[in-house]
Amino acid sequence: MKLFTLISLLLLIATSRFALAQSQPAEKSEAGFHSYVKQLQEEAQSKGFSAAWLNTQLEHIAYRPTVVKADKNQPERKITLDNYLATRVPDWKVSQAVSLYQQHQSLLEEIGQRYGVQPRFIVALWGNESNFGKLQGKFDVLSALASLAYEGRREALFKKQFFAALTLLKQGHIEVSKLKGSWAGAMGQSQFMPTSFLSYAVDYDQDGRKDIWNTPADVFASIANFLASEGWNDQYTWGRQVKLKEHYQGEHAGLKKTGFVTLARWSERGVTRYNGNKLPVVDIKASLIMPDGPDGRVYLVYNNFHTLMKWNRSSYFGVSVGYLADRIKKGH
Repeated sequence: MKLFTLISLLLLIATSRFALAQSQPAEKSEAGFHSYVKQLQEEAQSKGFSAAWLNTQLEHIAYRPTVVKADKNQPERKITLDNYLATRVPDWKVSQAVSLYQQHQSLLEEIGQRYGVQPRFIVALWGNESNFGKLQGKFDVLSALASLAYEGRREALFKKQFFAALTLLKQGHIEVSKLKGSWAGAMGQSQFMPTSFLSYAVDYDQDGRKDIWNTPADVFASIANFLASEGWNDQYTWGRQVKLKEHYQGEHAGLKKTGFVTLARWSERGVTRYNGNKLPVVDIKASLIMPDGPDGRVYLVYNNFHTLMKWNRSSYFGVSVGYLADRIKKGH
């Protein structure tokens, strides 16, 4: 090989390697994380947090590669709604839900009446989110949120949550050493993200703290306040399981408002009660959802289900909340 050709080839390889290195994300490190946290501190100071206070709150903040890994490796295994309900709403959870509903019935009914939310839905969300407070997460929230922001894919989102977490600490609702949550930063028995906490958390017992970690009254009122603020109407339920007649395959299914029509219209299209009888003659609008297609479970869902979608965009989650609430109403 001629010298000129060899040099050209080596230059081409070197250039290609450089370009490849430039195109790949920089390796994340503990040192890089702490440099990033300093940037977060500077930005926090520009938002009005004092340097001395920030130093105290961030004294033990640490890079948590495990939360980044959890974010990148969320399960993609396809499951059916039947599988999901069997996992999320097993009989033992229904029994606990009924027992806890009875235990807190007076408080739940008081809060339900104040906010216009049926207590069974408060308990159903409580059970689905944290197994009635037993599974709140053990990750340091500031470390988790800062690590996720540092990772970079959704930096703006997690920075917003990080500053919201600082705000709730500044307001004195909890001490930083006790601010624990899920790997994604969801907190307390209601599993609110920090921004949701600032918008919806309630100090129902009026002790000066919105305690969604340990105080049932604050937990229940915060859940109810979210639902009421997002359009819940306690004059109605969430939806009903239905069947499709053979000639109709659910062409109008979906949660878009264009598919939000009266029960009479759904009857005309070929939707019946689950037992095959005609739908009730009630002036209410509904959407048709088929989480697993026309061969799976099919539901007509009302405006309250649309409100549940603002809590969690998963139709599986929304159905599981409604299903648990219905079983609480039945008592088993």
